[in-house]
Amino acid sequence: MKILVIDDDPAMTELLSTLLRTIPAHVIAVNSGQEGVDQTASEKPDIVILDLMMPEMDGWQVCKHIREFSNVPILILSALDHPGMVATALDAGADDYLIKPVSSSMLIARIHTLLRRTKPIPSNIPAASTP
Repeated sequence: MKILVIDDDPAMTELLSTLLRTIPAHVIAVNSGQEGVDQTASEKPDIVILDLMMPEMDGWQVCKHIREFSNVPILILSALDHPGMVATALDAGADDYLIKPVSSSMLIARIHTLLRRTKPIPSNIPAASTP
């Protein structure tokens, strides 16, 4: 599994990288919105974990740019705890929203949930028959 973490705080990307490697996952961490968009295009991660409050290109802009070329699951991880902010992030193309601080077990559970939703259904499963 390949996870891209986009957060302008190097301490946060380092913490998340350390935590997510226990899943185990290959973690790519970047500290700017533009780097995040570029890495999404080149690395094709399985999931993106994105902070909202970043200088130059904020998380809402990053989300919109990524949605122009990818359907990768985007999990917002932000300190912003306001229903309007959550709604705006989801409208921008995010798939889920967690508020910092979040427990590691909750973060990992949400990652697994998003990945399960995007995993292709095996073609060898027979179609349901109609009565």
